[in-house]
Amino acid sequence: MALIPTILRRSLSLSISRASVSAVRLIGGDTHFNCTCPSCTSSPLKKSHIYKDLVFRSSPVRHFSASPALNRPSHDESLVKVIDQEIDCAVASLEDNEVQEAPEGFPFQIEDNPGQQTISLSAEFDGESINVEVYMPTIATGEDNNDKDNDDDDNDEDENSVESSMSLVVRLSKSSGLVLEFGCTAYPDEISIDTLSVKDPDNVEDPLAYEGPDFSDLDENLQKAFHKYLEIRGIKPSMTNHLYEYMLNKDSKEYLVWLKNLKEFIQA
Repeated sequence: MALIPTILRRSLSLSISRASVSAVRLIGGDTHFNCTCPSCTSSPLKKSHIYKDLVFRSSPVRHFSASPALNRPSHDESLVKVIDQEIDCAVASLEDNEVQEAPEGFPFQIEDNPGQQTISLSAEFDGESINVEVYMPTIATGEDNNDKDNDDDDNDEDENSVESSMSLVVRLSKSSGLVLEFGCTAYPDEISIDTLSVKDPDNVEDPLAYEGPDFSDLDENLQKAFHKYLEIRGIKPSMTNHLYEYMLNKDSKEYLVWLKNLKEFIQA
């Protein structure tokens, strides 16, 4: 009875040995797996580390690519489509905001640098150098009109605050070096002087220097005289109304360029 387990063990061992030899031959022959270790015998499949080598070499190899996916993510494509739609709207707006010719007697040379939110005007008048910096307009939406209608005590300043407007900085300089600087707000058919100061560019500006009173605190006749002073030099409603249209057109151009740069970045 004791012979039966022994026979089973020998049969099992022989089956494993034959299966292992067959596996080696399928891979490429047992000559590739002969171990050179001094402790090994001539039979290469009797050592455990040879079995490990066999398993390792016969295991499938998975290749992983570090390169990005060739297909662009779908959400990027959706974003580009929305940007394209906005570009179409910007082109239409640019056509609607086409600038008309400058009014007769427009005395200024316009310097428009693409990518900036301001333009510069320059002119000469009776020995004075005139420089005007014009900012992008603020467009009223009409949302504040209801609040204004409910208040019967609103003054003219409150009425102007809900209108479209545009900021100007007017600098008048003479050979003496002194600069007369006006801070203005242009409304439709009206120009408001907000600040007035005298500057000496040769001296370092002192933050504690006296800059004069608020313009609104000046005598009313003096305020009117300064408005006339600017009007003679070309700072008048006909000029600012044209500049308002010009700046709307510039805003549309800058927005269109900005959209195209966004699209270029997404698609890069």
